[in-house]
Amino acid sequence: MKSRLALTSALAIAALALPGAAVEAANTEEVVEIRIASLAPSGSSWMKVFNAWNLTVRKQTNDALELRFYAGGSQGDERDFVRKMRAGQMDGAALTSTGLGQLVRPVLVLSLPGVFSEYEELDRVRAEMNERFEKMFDDEGYTLLGWGDVGKTRLFSMERIERPSDIKKLRPWVWKDDLIFGEFLKVVGANPVRLGVPEVYPALQTRMVDTVPASAIAAVALQWYTRLKFVSERNSGIIVGATIMRKDKFEALTEEQQGVLIDTGIRAHNALNRTIRRDDDKAYRTILDRGITAVDTTEHESEWQDAGKKVRERLAGRVYPKSLLEDVIAATERVE
Repeated sequence: MKSRLALTSALAIAALALPGAAVEAANTEEVVEIRIASLAPSGSSWMKVFNAWNLTVRKQTNDALELRFYAGGSQGDERDFVRKMRAGQMDGAALTSTGLGQLVRPVLVLSLPGVFSEYEELDRVRAEMNERFEKMFDDEGYTLLGWGDVGKTRLFSMERIERPSDIKKLRPWVWKDDLIFGEFLKVVGANPVRLGVPEVYPALQTRMVDTVPASAIAAVALQWYTRLKFVSERNSGIIVGATIMRKDKFEALTEEQQGVLIDTGIRAHNALNRTIRRDDDKAYRTILDRGITAVDTTEHESEWQDAGKKVRERLAGRVYPKSLLEDVIAATERVE
């Protein structure tokens, strides 16, 4: 088992490694540590790649630069990550769109229901609009190190959900700072239960909540699926994430260290997205094998589309410019 783990780590490091010689440290006794918070549990797909990223950064900088990840929500919820970054207690964070939206609200346009449901569409949007989003974060004092995926958005529940109105009789969880799903529930007339991510599993145990939006891989990593019976067969979108760090911390690095961090960050997040996409599909099949029932909502697809459209229209001008949404949709539909 140990040999397999060693081989996996070696392959991950090799996949991230950059060509060329390592950057010479100006003073090998001084190690710059970048503290990065994450909700991803230790041992999860995310942390395996992040740990490989750290090893590559250390190798490329002769141990002058180190990424220290705080996994499993040890630094709180994403709102706590944002607060601690602003206070200088954390240098960066791996955030979902909910946390990213607290820094740059318009980025939430990527999480709207009905905008895209396939990875190819998301890839086109991020490739075409990456510089615009990078500038948004830069203007707020943050450096974007790489885009990540969290899997396809599905609804997990204790009761069958075939049409949007079915949610009204349930107790759906909404992340405290989630503007998108919260608005969706307003549109369909459901009453949300607002909790932080660490509070969800206990709430499922007590039936304080009985419905959660999540990807299959997240539901497995956080063990939420063990308390639920149904999952939507079709996904309504893709949960977007990214790793960001304080701009002042990034600019305090040497030019060589900045280059290593950016280049390895791109490689790490490309590897991460490949891993998450594969593992999310695998997790979905696994939960079905373990007794979760998939619910086909295609018969009521027009109702889901109408609800999504209302959400997009109601948030335009409040959370993101309407023109930004139009550009995202255009990029999604563009044929290469």
